[in-house]
Amino acid sequence: MTKVLLAGLFHETHCFTDDRTALADFRIDRGEALLARRGDGSQIDGFIEAADEAGWTIVPSAAYTAMPSGIVTADVFEAFWRDVEPVARRAASDGVDTVFLSLHGAMVTEALEDVEGELMARLRGIPGLAELPLFGVFDLHANFTEAMSRHADGLVCYRENPHIDARASGVRGGALLRRCLIEGRRPRMRRLNPPIVWPPTGTGTADSPMRDLEALARRIERENPELWAVNVVAGFAFADVPDAGVSFSTVGTAADGVAEAALERLAAEAVRLRDKGYPKEYDPAVVLRSLPPADGPVILVEPSDNVAGGAPGDGTGVLRALLEADVQDACVVINDPAAVAAAFAGGRRLSIGGKGSRLDAGPVELDVELVSTSDGRFDLEDVQSHLAASQGRHIEMGPCAVVRHRGITILLTTHKTPPFDLGQLRSQGIEPTRLRVIGAKAAVAHRRAYDPITAASYTVRTPGPCTSDIRALPYRRLRRPIYPLDQL
Repeated sequence: MTKVLLAGLFHETHCFTDDRTALADFRIDRGEALLARRGDGSQIDGFIEAADEAGWTIVPSAAYTAMPSGIVTADVFEAFWRDVEPVARRAASDGVDTVFLSLHGAMVTEALEDVEGELMARLRGIPGLAELPLFGVFDLHANFTEAMSRHADGLVCYRENPHIDARASGVRGGALLRRCLIEGRRPRMRRLNPPIVWPPTGTGTADSPMRDLEALARRIERENPELWAVNVVAGFAFADVPDAGVSFSTVGTAADGVAEAALERLAAEAVRLRDKGYPKEYDPAVVLRSLPPADGPVILVEPSDNVAGGAPGDGTGVLRALLEADVQDACVVINDPAAVAAAFAGGRRLSIGGKGSRLDAGPVELDVELVSTSDGRFDLEDVQSHLAASQGRHIEMGPCAVVRHRGITILLTTHKTPPFDLGQLRSQGIEPTRLRVIGAKAAVAHRRAYDPITAASYTVRTPGPCTSDIRALPYRRLRRPIYPLDQL
């Protein structure tokens, strides 16, 4: 019976926000709780399916997961390692056969800039684990490092953004591990990080450049059967680490020259397409002055306050534009625990948003009508939602209040929650298809939910920490030269 040690670490760290991500911000699953994620739509669930199909015994250690946010305090990783290490040592002593990791790939702590590489190095340092196959799955927005490539045998990343294939990628990672065990051949990883960094707005796989790079990667796989997997990694621009940005990696038994040639082809194509990673953004006031005919909601996509990129989710840019234009039948979601508490206490004049980023204009004071309150729990309507990748299908926004000011409905949340599933609004009594305008604090990942109901969509320019103009970010650690900070 093949035994597989399983661990998970999932956080996308924004290095330019003022907040710190603490242990209390993480969902922690230990031991059997990992196996209880079977059926929840996450990448862990995908691996469990692959293990069940292969007849493996999973040895579960721990999985730590948090929403994207600021730099993680140093104690979090050490707490995680205290959970994982004793299980890993016992498993090694008992004769575990392999290791599988469920990762994001862009976590940064106060002490470590390559957390995933450090995790793999520590696992390799445990007697009995050094020579075992180490496989896993990671997010398309990882920052892939030399240490990750050196310590792993077979890591695969998502191929879709929005991440509708997170669970499927967990299955695919498990399938590669099974191939390794059946064939008795250990693949190797190779990587190449071209000098390019793109903001999240430029990394949707339905559009160039990612669409073209994914197509080339799949063609390379067909041409070279010994390349088991070719990863196109968009990278995470808001991490101030040397390897932030675009990268490519291969898994396989092909000769080094074959893998290196494949990586060079991909890197050359990325350089050729580099300008396409910066899509146009609009002034929200201009958009609101000329709304298209009302055959569905108009979506104002606000990447500067992208919750899934680590922003606080309480920016007031779109709200202010809606107020100025006096738009009717509009809706925005603002993460503001203080405003929620005030609404629960009966307050009817609220200070809304503008508290989480120095870049925002500050709170908006509004007289509101309280529509409803709730505990903020909902289940995803779409189990392939981008949100399911790490969180599973059961979502908790914390206590929520729905308030209305003139024609604008505002959903106030306690825990920031990306707009990746229509169940977020419907669970609070808000029917998105009946709205004229919806503000979405996102970059790309909202599309899976919102594109089918949308009359028009505009990516708008507002103040916030997840700016698409990354030249404005005060990088200190990023490798140079790199586009667009430098000319190639």
